[in-house]
Amino acid sequence: MSSDAPGNVLFVVMDTVRADHLTPYGYDRPTTPGLDDFAAEATVFEEAVAPAPWTLPVHASLFTGLYPSQHGADQENPYLDGVTTLAETVSAAGYDTACYSSNAWITPYTHLTDGFDAQDNFFEVMPRDLLSGPLARAWKTMNDNDRLRTLADKLVSLGNVAHEYLAGGEGADSKTPAVIDRTMEFVDDSEDWFAFINLMDAHLPYHPPDAFVDEFAPGVDSTVVCQNSKEYNSGARDIDDDEWRDIRNLYDAEIAHIDAQLTRLFDWLKERGEWADTTVVVCADHGELHGEHDLYGHEFGLYDPLVNVPLMVKHPALDADRRTDTVELLDLYHTVLDALDVPGGDSAPGETAVARDPTRSLLSGEYRAFDAAADPDPGQAAAPDGTVGFVEYSRPVVELKQLEEKAAAAGIDLPEESRFYARMRAARRPDAKYVRIDRIADEAYRLDVDPDETTNVAGDADAESPVHEVERVLAAFESDVGGAWTGAADADVTDDAVADMDDEAQERLRDLGYLE
Repeated sequence: MSSDAPGNVLFVVMDTVRADHLTPYGYDRPTTPGLDDFAAEATVFEEAVAPAPWTLPVHASLFTGLYPSQHGADQENPYLDGVTTLAETVSAAGYDTACYSSNAWITPYTHLTDGFDAQDNFFEVMPRDLLSGPLARAWKTMNDNDRLRTLADKLVSLGNVAHEYLAGGEGADSKTPAVIDRTMEFVDDSEDWFAFINLMDAHLPYHPPDAFVDEFAPGVDSTVVCQNSKEYNSGARDIDDDEWRDIRNLYDAEIAHIDAQLTRLFDWLKERGEWADTTVVVCADHGELHGEHDLYGHEFGLYDPLVNVPLMVKHPALDADRRTDTVELLDLYHTVLDALDVPGGDSAPGETAVARDPTRSLLSGEYRAFDAAADPDPGQAAAPDGTVGFVEYSRPVVELKQLEEKAAAAGIDLPEESRFYARMRAARRPDAKYVRIDRIADEAYRLDVDPDETTNVAGDADAESPVHEVERVLAAFESDVGGAWTGAADADVTDDAVADMDDEAQERLRDLGYLE
């Protein structure tokens, strides 16, 4: 590593946190006083675009610098393979690396933790001693078999739901304090370091600590309000205005808890003298819908509350300011490499590695001058002026299976020609968004005059409108990455492949409560 490179990077992902529920983004409730203080010394980006609306593909993009259709990690192929990760690259350059998270997608099972010297997912449902045992072998076997991938994906999701319950307040305390504690221990034992943490509190279900319930959701019983988004999305459960208010209040309480724990970490870094020599990135991987567009959660749409995410970065090369230019979370891969003065691009045999690109680093004077990119990726080639961000959403087979079960129990038939079975791609710039959808009509919105995306203008006849300009850019991106996902006509999401598993794999899954 270069002797004059900044020593450290702290990368924080606030899982499932909407920008418009944060104080630095104008929220009228004091959910994040700590982040408000942080924003005063950081750059606050108002037009950051996530590459997908859920955890696995977003983190895979953060760790590889690739779009979802390039790295291939999604619910139909739920693990990262054939790619050298950011952590592997940074670790090889001599930095100590750690990943602490309570999100079940960020585990050795999915390979997202590959390259981290230290990692803990605090995932009590899948104990650490199983990572190299029969369950790990069963996981790999399932993911290498096309018929078993849906089951493997469902198991991770079910485990995640179970862990969220245990970590939420009904079964145990939030894991966020433990994530912060472990991060402090890691920093104490390191010199030059890269620490990545994912904080899960704002992900469903919402069971915030009592102190934050008292402040933001007084009188709300988290065991009574609807905590299952599939019940609502399937039509099996209605939510009235009062219940939505209670849900949002619990959500705010969870965000406030995250803020308090982050403030504890930031204050500790300052007291220890690490703050000035640490690049700090704070973002969300995606947001959440609370009834907007008749949806709950973060499935089945690419609306702005999901993909226009908060992003704040502290680094000497960045002014304490607010910016309204397009930023993609994909760019953070290059920003970390730049902050640590690591070139990247060196891959293990049979793998792909993305080299640091100054046109994608927030710290570079060439940032998003994509017409100067030496080897343009699909986004750079499609939008050389750098004004457009791209989002990809493969069919969410796990959520879809759960949705079907909730609908069937309520006697509801879900139409196959609906957004529930659709794959989607979007191109977004601050004034316009175009969403290509493979089962229903496309959607397009003039974000400059309709920020709530209430009027679909995909049929706008004006060929020179911002919407049509963005659609043309999306078409160019699709052409480069290979068009629509294949197999879109297949609506079967059953998981009847359990019988194909060997006895040992079935027994291990039975021990974990996934099979009866």
